[in-house]
Amino acid sequence: MTRSFQPFFDPTVPRREFLRAGSLSLFGLGLPQWIQSNAAPLPQAARKPAKACIVLFMWGGPAQQDTWDMKPDSPAAYRGDFKPIPTAVPGLQICEHLPLLAKRADKLCLIRSMTHGDVNHTTATHHLLTGKPAPAGPISDDWPNYGAVVSKLGRGKEPLPPYVSMMPVVPDGAPRFVEESHGQGAGLLGPLYNPMRIDADASKPDYRVGELALNADLDTVRLEGRQGLLRSLDRQVGRMGVNPQLEAAGANHRRAFDLLANPAAKAAFDLSKEPPKVRERYGMNRHGQSVLQARRLVEAGVPLVTVFWPNDGITNVSVYWDTHARNFIDLKSRLCPVADQAFAALLDDLSDRGMLDETLVVWTGEMGRTPKVGQTVVGGAGATADGRDHWGKAFTTVLAGGGVRGGAVYGATDKYAAEPSLNPTSPADLAATVYHTLGVDPKMDIHDRLGRPMTLCDGQILRAVLK
Repeated sequence: MTRSFQPFFDPTVPRREFLRAGSLSLFGLGLPQWIQSNAAPLPQAARKPAKACIVLFMWGGPAQQDTWDMKPDSPAAYRGDFKPIPTAVPGLQICEHLPLLAKRADKLCLIRSMTHGDVNHTTATHHLLTGKPAPAGPISDDWPNYGAVVSKLGRGKEPLPPYVSMMPVVPDGAPRFVEESHGQGAGLLGPLYNPMRIDADASKPDYRVGELALNADLDTVRLEGRQGLLRSLDRQVGRMGVNPQLEAAGANHRRAFDLLANPAAKAAFDLSKEPPKVRERYGMNRHGQSVLQARRLVEAGVPLVTVFWPNDGITNVSVYWDTHARNFIDLKSRLCPVADQAFAALLDDLSDRGMLDETLVVWTGEMGRTPKVGQTVVGGAGATADGRDHWGKAFTTVLAGGGVRGGAVYGATDKYAAEPSLNPTSPADLAATVYHTLGVDPKMDIHDRLGRPMTLCDGQILRAVLK
């Protein structure tokens, strides 16, 4: 039995346009594919796994009904202030404040039925970045992040780090709760596989990655002397027995020295080598330039880069995408436009360089927002009259590239965007799909610091979203 694709029907689409879309579907053109998991998948030709993955993590929880899963026929208290707009894919509409991505919807796969039961930022993040619920213990007991797993498997191109995390620091900004979030590092695999973390603001003229910048008074001779000292310390530590923290520190120092000695690898971190027009296309802001940095890194051979939405330097209750207040003001002014520009530029850039099909892009937050404006939930932080509280029962994750089917919608929510009505999708299913696209068996065993085997992922691969 072959897979059946149902036309995506949006009641706000004019009848003439919908009929036109229906006629196109006879020839397999243009129509967004509303994929049903209960239909047998078409045979898939063997394809090379994606070489890299860029995770654009919208920390705080974007409102699904105000971005990717609008409900224009719901009562005003649910649908909010924004209007849907048509996209490049007939029959598919998204928020009016994502106009650039609307034009590139043929490259996107919207998973509208993401769901879990966690409304805590620091633990829900773990679920989305690992595929597992967060453990009760410290961060060192976390399940490993995607990047830590590919690092453990030896992916990447030395001396570049296999896993990089972009987390720009804003001096004197709002509290950086993202730093305390679980699921960002190697957890039980040990600190050796933690990411190289870049805190610098890539939008600043003096941006540089500190570990890779030689001081003016540090010449080659002194650098070699420091390398010799490091080797001596390594030998002494070796005689004292294995210490995971020291082992990880030593490995990171060695990689930093190797990078300093390798101009081509070091250049991957140098945004000044990008033409000004390219930089401007991404947006001359923290997020846009971090996304550009991610593209440069995967192009150079880094297999996984996570770009966390940066601290915006504000102190109101709507920091990051955590719009407990000012939901519509902030989405319209400081959130959607920046995300729209950077994601669209990344899609264009990867396409122009022939990298999109070998690079998986994942755009997601750790949760969604309450169906009703002003609604407060147990475990959330409340909401003002113009805000939305935490909501894990339904939200949208967007995939692109990496062998993912473009112009597609997987799953659906009810008329309030409150719960999945079709194909409920867990973070474990997302994780299994991410691993599969990267050529990693989700059912493989990994071993913790004590050598105990554990299955990497319990989810099911969303084969219907793959080409």
